[in-house]
Amino acid sequence: MAKWTAADVPDQHGRTVIITGANKGLGAEATRVVAGAGGRVIAACRDVDRASAFARTVAGDVEVRRLDLADLASVRAFAAGIDADVDVLINNAGVLAVSKGRTVDGFERHIGTNHLGPFVLTNLLLDRIRDRVVTVTSGLHVLGRISPDLTWERRRYQRWRAYAQSKLANVLFAYELQRRLAGAERDVISVAAHPGVAATEGQRRDTSLQGKMLAGGRAQPPAMGALPILFAATAPDVRGGTCIGPDGRFQRNGFPAEVRTSRASRDATSAAKLWRGSERLTGLPAPVDALWRE
Repeated sequence: MAKWTAADVPDQHGRTVIITGANKGLGAEATRVVAGAGGRVIAACRDVDRASAFARTVAGDVEVRRLDLADLASVRAFAAGIDADVDVLINNAGVLAVSKGRTVDGFERHIGTNHLGPFVLTNLLLDRIRDRVVTVTSGLHVLGRISPDLTWERRRYQRWRAYAQSKLANVLFAYELQRRLAGAERDVISVAAHPGVAATEGQRRDTSLQGKMLAGGRAQPPAMGALPILFAATAPDVRGGTCIGPDGRFQRNGFPAEVRTSRASRDATSAAKLWRGSERLTGLPAPVDALWRE
């Protein structure tokens, strides 16, 4: 059976795709491919100057807009500026195993940037999304545990555990979003995706023994790591409530396929609890909740 590659991305003319963290790593690869297939990409990036420089190297329609997922005021301002429908939102941007720190709103950096920022962004844009939401996670979500102390205020900080918790939150969010979309009889689907072990800037920066052990083996190039994200975002036969990852051994590398995620990630009770907790932490506006009651 033929393996799916970037050459298999369908024609994207007439489609608009928001990609967070679009100017480097996996986001940059996805941006090049979508724009190259005729799509309009809204590159949502924290560093506008760097993103603009990258956009000038892309053959296609790329519009740069500022978005800092570690600042909910920035998230709300970005969402308010999207005044037309978009086809796909790719929640790609995030931080990887960074040292202890807080977002602008006081959340631990991994959960704040990797989960709470995309959670608010997605909810604020839902009434303008026509096709699908793709949330990028990691194979390391299998090591994650959603703690009652979600923002690490009462326990000893461990950066890889904090990262794994945020990546588990990504999968729980993607699956719970699909349940809510289906319950509201929306045609929009929610899909998770993970790149396997890809040679991104964040991974190259982590030279610790623990980081090397957790990454494991030789990393595949970003162009391969981006394939599951592109498949999840563009393939017509993707099912909502699934995860797309590499088809190789232990999901570390290979071509995109529907893959199984951890038992914890499939716990609907935990997902609903995380959703409610995320609403409380972020103060998600009441009108967004009303969307699910229509």
